[in-house]
Amino acid sequence: MTVPETESLRARPRPARASVWRGQGSIVLVVALGGGVGATARYAASLWWPAQVGGFPWATFWTNVVGCAVIGVFMVVITDVWAAHKLVRPFFGTGVLGGFTTFSTYAVDIQKLVDTGHPRTGLAYLAATLLAALTAVWLAVAVTRRVLKRRQS
Repeated sequence: MTVPETESLRARPRPARASVWRGQGSIVLVVALGGGVGATARYAASLWWPAQVGGFPWATFWTNVVGCAVIGVFMVVITDVWAAHKLVRPFFGTGVLGGFTTFSTYAVDIQKLVDTGHPRTGLAYLAATLLAALTAVWLAVAVTRRVLKRRQS
């Protein structure tokens, strides 16, 4: 058995915490600010269109579908058209749209529907939200690219 060299046993210097936050702090800040904006908009939608006990949660459904469509448009614009500032994507994509769309509420809504004796509505909501959200992203990407291609012609 050989003894490891003392050089390899020395502790490697760790980066100072200040330097880590200097690089990531602005991103964390804009995600938090955007998340506050998005969550406030989602909350306003739930107040405007409250779900009835046992009824289909339309406000959450449309919030998720619209949010996914906007994500589709946004991703095409910032990847194919516009060289956005490094904080635009974390602020709007992760923060605002992440706070606006609410798949945690979606899961809670399904559980509430099942617990209150409405499992069929819960299953319909589960499937409809998934299909509509994925379709919204796909359509938004396709339409946005088609519109942009026509403008360039």
